Amino acid sequence: MARRSIGARRNPASQEAILDAAEAVLREAGIAGFSIEAVARRARAGKPTIYRWWPHRTALMLDVYKRFKNSRSFPDTGTLRGDLVSFLEHHLLGFWKGNLCGTVYRALVAEAQTDPEAAKVLIAYQAERKAFSARIVDRAKARGEVPEATDSALLVDLVVSYAWHQLLLDQLEEAMTHAPAVVDVILGGVPGYRG
Repeated sequence: MARRSIGARRNPASQEAILDAAEAVLREAGIAGFSIEAVARRARAGKPTIYRWWPHRTALMLDVYKRFKNSRSFPDTGTLRGDLVSFLEHHLLGFWKGNLCGTVYRALVAEAQTDPEAAKVLIAYQAERKAFSARIVDRAKARGEVPEATDSALLVDLVVSYAWHQLLLDQLEEAMTHAPAVVDVILGGVPGYRG
């Protein structure tokens, strides 16, 4: 049966089929076996269409990753400390631990070190996630836990930096046991923090 051309505009059903195929290739073949060609075969889609929508494999891998990440809501425990511990333990370390998401994200970070286009994609994604994550600190400002002048993005960056370091070293299990202490150290450096 001949496959109709998908075209330049993304058809949501076709996009989902390609992302499903990309996820399946990642699960079955790992990062080393992941390519646009393998995804095209699995999805029964044309390579030119996939390249038009995702200019390189990093962009496609990131969209697979985002499907999982975007389905998770941020914690709202009622305190900044509680939110940051939960964010670190469950939204970052626990999310990456022992599954495809950690493997994919580690590969994205690695590819960004040598491929400027991959770095652009990852930096843009991180900026978007940081702005979203900063809401945790903004809620704390509204509750009076930290002064209005507190740099929300920097505070989130410090938490995420610890998580990235542990991801890259594949130390996620042990890192989860240190999450409360890490958050306490970070919050201890926030002037005016009322925990």
